[in-house]
Amino acid sequence: MTVAIVDCGGANLRSVQRAIELRDKKAIITRNKSDISKASFVILPGVGSAKSVMNSLESNELIEVIKNLTKPVLGICIGMHVLFDRSEEHDTKCMEIISGDIKKFDSILNLKIPQMGWNKVSFLQENTKKLDNYYYFANSYYSQIYENTLASAEYGHPFAAAVQKDNFIGCQFHPEKSSSAGIEFLDYFLSIK
Repeated sequence: MTVAIVDCGGANLRSVQRAIELRDKKAIITRNKSDISKASFVILPGVGSAKSVMNSLESNELIEVIKNLTKPVLGICIGMHVLFDRSEEHDTKCMEIISGDIKKFDSILNLKIPQMGWNKVSFLQENTKKLDNYYYFANSYYSQIYENTLASAEYGHPFAAAVQKDNFIGCQFHPEKSSSAGIEFLDYFLSIK
């Protein structure tokens, strides 16, 4: 079983790879369409901006490849954002896999932006409630609570900490930086059939 980590220029590629390898799974970092299509699981990490990730996916002709995947796909942070219709970050058109827009935290909330550090995440489905825990976040943008929300957190107001539509899962937090909680979340993802 191989986990393909899509290389879209993010700085967290090696830490995601290491986290997967600690689960005794083979993880490759790739931009190769064939590697991504043949993998058992695909992870779309993202650090930087939604526009830079989308530009990388487009220049490597990976948008349609990812949209057509039927295996489990996990988008982390900006990797989650690009699963949506659009991001307010540079007014970026995203992959339109999950309905909704990514918004910027409002500065009038008098919160430090970006949100940096640990935050409590509450999962909404009975089979995922065991994953309730504190996870590590580093984000200025967020998804509102939509019908595809898998878990919620609060930073000035409630927001979607994780989402799921069919085989596509997104998490706003960084499981690779979330200690034992992140390990449990990755185990959940890697157990999906």
